[in-house]
Amino acid sequence: MPDKIIIKNARVHNLKNVSLELPKNKLIVVTGLSGSGKSSLAFDTIYAEGQRRYAESLSAYARQFMEVRDKPDVDSIEGLSPTIAIDQKSSSQNPRSTVGTVSETYDYLRLLFAREGVQYCPDCEEKVVSYRTGSIVEKVRRMLKEKKVITILAPLIMEGKVKAEELVERVEKSGTEWVRINGEILRINDLLNFSFKTNEDYTVEVVVGKVSGAKKEDPGALVEKAIDLGNGFVVILKEDKAEMFSTVGWCPRCKKIMPALDVRSFSFNSPYGACPHCTGLGVSMEVDPELVIPNPRLTLAEGAIQPWTRITGNQQFYQKLLAALAEAHGFSVHTPVESIKKETMDLIFHGTHGREYTVDNKRIAYPGVLDDLLNRYKETKSDYVRKEIEQYMREKICPICEGKKLRRESLFVKIGKYSISDLTEISLSELILEMKQVLKINEKNQVLQSIVKELVPRLTNLSQVGLDYLSLGRTMNTLSGGEVTRVRLATQLSAGLTGVIYVLDEPSVGLHPRDTAKLIDTLKYLRDKGNTVVVVEHDAAIIKAADHLVDIGPGAGIHGGELIVSGTMAEALKNKNSLTVAYLLGKEKIEREKKLEKISKSAKAVKAKEISIIGAKGYNLKDIDISIPLQKLVCVTGVSGSGKSTLIIDILSRVLSKHFYRAKEEPAEHKEVKGLENVDKVISIDQSPIGRTPRSNPATYTGVFTLIRDLFANLPEAKLRGYDAGKFSFNVKGGGRCEACAGEGYIRIPMQFLTDVFVECEECNGSRYNGEALEVHYKNKNIAEVLEMTIEEAFKFFTDQVSIAEKLDVLRQVGLGYLHLGQPATNLSGGEAQRIKLATELSRPSTGNTLYILDEPTTGLHFEDVKHLLEVLVKLVEKGNSVLVIEHNTEVIRASDWVIDLGPDGGREGGEVVAVGTPEDVKKCKKSWTGKYL
Repeated sequence: MPDKIIIKNARVHNLKNVSLELPKNKLIVVTGLSGSGKSSLAFDTIYAEGQRRYAESLSAYARQFMEVRDKPDVDSIEGLSPTIAIDQKSSSQNPRSTVGTVSETYDYLRLLFAREGVQYCPDCEEKVVSYRTGSIVEKVRRMLKEKKVITILAPLIMEGKVKAEELVERVEKSGTEWVRINGEILRINDLLNFSFKTNEDYTVEVVVGKVSGAKKEDPGALVEKAIDLGNGFVVILKEDKAEMFSTVGWCPRCKKIMPALDVRSFSFNSPYGACPHCTGLGVSMEVDPELVIPNPRLTLAEGAIQPWTRITGNQQFYQKLLAALAEAHGFSVHTPVESIKKETMDLIFHGTHGREYTVDNKRIAYPGVLDDLLNRYKETKSDYVRKEIEQYMREKICPICEGKKLRRESLFVKIGKYSISDLTEISLSELILEMKQVLKINEKNQVLQSIVKELVPRLTNLSQVGLDYLSLGRTMNTLSGGEVTRVRLATQLSAGLTGVIYVLDEPSVGLHPRDTAKLIDTLKYLRDKGNTVVVVEHDAAIIKAADHLVDIGPGAGIHGGELIVSGTMAEALKNKNSLTVAYLLGKEKIEREKKLEKISKSAKAVKAKEISIIGAKGYNLKDIDISIPLQKLVCVTGVSGSGKSTLIIDILSRVLSKHFYRAKEEPAEHKEVKGLENVDKVISIDQSPIGRTPRSNPATYTGVFTLIRDLFANLPEAKLRGYDAGKFSFNVKGGGRCEACAGEGYIRIPMQFLTDVFVECEECNGSRYNGEALEVHYKNKNIAEVLEMTIEEAFKFFTDQVSIAEKLDVLRQVGLGYLHLGQPATNLSGGEAQRIKLATELSRPSTGNTLYILDEPTTGLHFEDVKHLLEVLVKLVEKGNSVLVIEHNTEVIRASDWVIDLGPDGGREGGEVVAVGTPEDVKKCKKSWTGKYL
């Protein structure tokens, strides 16, 4: 087999007949500008072909269950091994997926608790007792050594009500003659004469038999019969002293029988283990009193309880019920809600526990507003009613399991002092130490040793890739793309495969420079195991660590797709055509223009306005106070897991969204946020997709498509035919879209065990429009041809249309000129989606005093793209806005006006303010990891 991967004439997407040879068993970094064709080479060519060939080796039956990829447009690829992709797009958005379930470490933890956990009663916290049948027999044998007579009984009723006839029938079925009732032994014949009182509880046991120590009788058969009759329980009576044993778990104090422990008991994805209230999600939709009464200045009579006036359709009935409640409890329905006592409001919200009131000559129980809405939400079959009630609900931590996802019985199983939930809530670094301690304490326990010895290396792998600040219970949909990649990378480390081609998509995303060294060590470890590691990456440290560098360029989109560099680092650094090499050698730099720095320094002389967060305690934040200066470029930095996102996204962004837009999401724990009056509006720009379907694209999202459609609708030819703007939309039924493909441009043909084939629509030839819409031209181009243009081409095409050109120019400025106007949203990376959102906001008229919050906007950006992005952010600040950026990129931090550095470490070791000030001030702070890298 060749020791090289030989690719000849790859033409996938924008690749221009790229041919190259890649050495096997090396660390290969593929880099280049955003949109240059890196992913097309690594994922859509190398990975896709490797995956396709593997699928073809399987049976046709097996292939129908897996996603078979299309054959890439390439002449030939030689030397391919099996390929595994570790990308960011395949991360799960399922709230049930956690770090523990994806990395498969939680399975070992469940097994550990099922086999070695100690069960406690959830009501009284007494240790749950259970024995094996053989253990009970041996205990009885030891008692018989004292040469005494022992009576073996089977309990039928334990402290319960008794009906004489039913009891006689049960005792007769057991085949015994003697019964013990509350300690008194009677013959079966005397049972009918025994006076059972209806208001008293009785303990009834049948006498299975007696064994004598003097006669050396064996108690085994009698014990087994008693356990069978007593449903797992047996009572051993020695003289007057009775002792109960059980083969099922039960609490000796409150006599509660516990379910048998099983691996499923600790799964929040199984009905055996999941909390019944939230079904294992840890959060549930609860009716919120604040949303139910949005205007507390109104009275109950004026309809303060909004859902009862909007949804019920029987407003008069509820008003009469409230009036009856008010009369009975001495308050007025004509008093503004804000003036009603808290106890009375509790009564209105939570009901009167079954007490009835007279309404229209009927006795009716008052349910309470919250219970009434929640019950209707659960019971209604109407989507309309459900959506209406959801307006008054918020997602809150489940009140039953307190966010721990499991049943109470499962949460009261412990190893040492920890329940399984406690272990999934601590950081991985702490969990590793705890597991090593468990190994030390239980040296002789073979079952425990074998499970924990499998678990610890898997946890260590997660720690090795820089995730030691995460917990196993952290849901995957709250992680950054880079964190997702690293979780899946750790899972591959545990698999220990060799001879594989791993293709990774920017594993450094969301990683502080301090932790990059750990990641590089991990990638080299995979390589040294005999694997080929292909990494699409922009991080300078990872690029420099490569054995072989591939640079695609020179530009993006149609200006890219060419091979600039392919060789060892020593060879690559001699290349004078590579922009990447120019940045690596320091010939090109990411710098902020000097004139802008002067502006910001003069601004420092004036007492700047600020927003202050007081007493931030969410997650790992340690009651910190922080002031954020406005009308500046402010960077929030710190190692991964230090609390940056909690402070800015979970507290500040949510507080501002509630303040300006009445958003429902609750901020994380804090005392208050001051200075909200210093900002006119807030715009949070994250990396979530701009749309979930191919119908959404940059043109529709930015609103430029509306302007283009209006332009086409106002053309003389369109007016003559009576066409409106809807005629030029591929989403409007009955408008100008092709109805044969419903405006998709292609027809999907299911192929069972082969990849589904997407055939170009025969009616519209893939244009999405019908013939009528395509007959209208602007500058010899129809609407479909306009959507096919790149943003760069469209900008030149529409130079005379100022409103359209302005929007397109902003997209060019943020480095997206290579995208097509009609490119489906599903084909965009997280970084591209974030920059489209940024461009959309930038193209709106600037009012000044806007706070922009961005979460790692440099994700997926080449050095040159970061330079352009920085220019855009600085322009925003120049217009009187404030830009707050969560960032790890040292060049952006260096160019900012103000830095807030959190840490000093991740998880419980983070959450403190390490340094605040200009980048120069942070550099001088010895405690700051960010300072060291600046």
